[in-house]
Amino acid sequence: MNQDYNNPAFKKLLQKLQEESWQLELLISGFAIFGLFQAIKPLGVLSQEARTNDQILVFTIFTVAAISCLILLFNLLLHVILRGLWIGALGLRYVSGDIDFEKLNYSPKFTKYLKKRIVSFDRYIASLENYCSVIFAISFLLIFYVLAFTLIIGSIVFVAEYILSNENLSETVRYIIGIPLLVFIVFGMLLSFFDFLSQGWLKKKQWISKLYFPIYWVFSFLTLSFLYRPLVYNFLDNKFGKRLSFFLVPIYILILVGTSFKYQKSNYIELGSMSTDQIAHTRNYENLINKDDGIFIKSAAIPSKVISDSFLKIFLVFSDTTEDLIFEYNKGLKPIEDSRGLHSQMQFGTELVDFDKRDSLKAEYMRTLKEIHIIKIDSTSFNPEFVLGKSLTDEFGFETYLDISNLNRGKHLLKVWMKKIKKEDTLFIRRATIPFWYYPD
Repeated sequence: MNQDYNNPAFKKLLQKLQEESWQLELLISGFAIFGLFQAIKPLGVLSQEARTNDQILVFTIFTVAAISCLILLFNLLLHVILRGLWIGALGLRYVSGDIDFEKLNYSPKFTKYLKKRIVSFDRYIASLENYCSVIFAISFLLIFYVLAFTLIIGSIVFVAEYILSNENLSETVRYIIGIPLLVFIVFGMLLSFFDFLSQGWLKKKQWISKLYFPIYWVFSFLTLSFLYRPLVYNFLDNKFGKRLSFFLVPIYILILVGTSFKYQKSNYIELGSMSTDQIAHTRNYENLINKDDGIFIKSAAIPSKVISDSFLKIFLVFSDTTEDLIFEYNKGLKPIEDSRGLHSQMQFGTELVDFDKRDSLKAEYMRTLKEIHIIKIDSTSFNPEFVLGKSLTDEFGFETYLDISNLNRGKHLLKVWMKKIKKEDTLFIRRATIPFWYYPD
C-alpha cells in the first residue's frame, strides 16, 4: 500500500482528479464561505468575553481562530471570483474561439503591443487556472503559518511565565534553564523567519546548513511544520506559486493597516472603553449591554444610567486578577495547588471532602473580598455585603445592593477601588468610575 503512489494507474487517477479538481474546489469553497460567515461573529463574541474575564489562553485561542477564518474567507472569496471568471472565459472561448487580432483592425502599434501582452486567449485561461489552484491551496497553508506563529509566541510566553517568573522554582533553576531556553526560542524564531523570507538560503550553504539543521528540526515540531511541509516545498519549487504566495502577504498587511484607521470626531473628547466622571460607557450599564454584539461588562456595572429605586445594585465581574489580589491580601487562602484552569470533570474513586473547612474558607474568601473593595458614591463610603451571582448578560461575579434613599436628586458618581499588597505596601487600584442619575419615583 505504501508504494501505491508509484503505480502508473494511481498516477493516471491523480492526473484525472487534477484536471477535474475545479469542481471540488468550488464545492468546498461554497460550503466553507457559508460556514465561515456563520462562525466569525460568534468567535469574535467569545474572544471578547474571554478578554473581559481575563482568560488569556481562551482569548488567544478564539482570536487565532477568528483571524484564521478571516484569512480563509478572503482567500476563498478571491478564489470563487477568479474561478467564476475562468468558467466565463471557457464559455466565451467555446463561442468565439481564440482572439483574432487581424479582425480587430487596430493600428500596427496597438496590434503588436496587444499580441505581446496577451499572446493568446488560451494562455489567459491557463493563467487563471494557475491562479485559482494556487490560491485555493495556499489558503489552507496560511492557516498553518498563523498557527506556527502563535505556537512560537506561546512558547516564549510559557518560558517567561512558568519558568523565569515562577517563584516556586529557585533562582538558579530559573536562570540556568529559563534564560538559555528563551534565547534559543527567540534566536531560532529569527533564523527560521529569515530562512522563510530568503526561500531556504540557510539550507543552501554547506557549513551554515549543518549549524541550522538542529534548530530546523526542533522548530519543525514546535511549529507543527511536519504536517504541512510537503505543501511548503511544493510551493517553493514552483516559481509561479512562490511569487503568488509572497504577493498575498503585502495584501494582508494593507488590509490590516486599512482596518486600523478610525475617524476622529473631536480633538478633546472620545468615548474610550470604560466610564469615567465625564463618560457614560455602555459597558457599565446592564440594560444597555448586548452580548450578541460582543459587548460585555467592563469590570463593574449598575442596572441603568437613571436609577429610580431607593437602592443601587452593583455587579463586579469575577476574573483571575480578582482572585490573585485576594490571595496577595490574605495569603492563608492561597491553596498549595492552584486548581484554576481547564480540568476534566471525570472522577475515579471517592474523594473525601471536609465540608466544614470548605465552608469556612468560602466565608473567609468573601470576607476578604469585602475587605479589599472600597465603594463610594460621591464622597460617601459604603460597607458592601457581596454574594455570588450572574449579571443579566450571564457573566459570573459578585453583586451587592446599596441604600441610596438619602441621595439628592440628580447626577452622582459611583467609584470602586481594590486594595493591592505590593512589597508590604498597600496600593489602591481603580476598578470602576460610573456616573448615574438618581430620580426617585
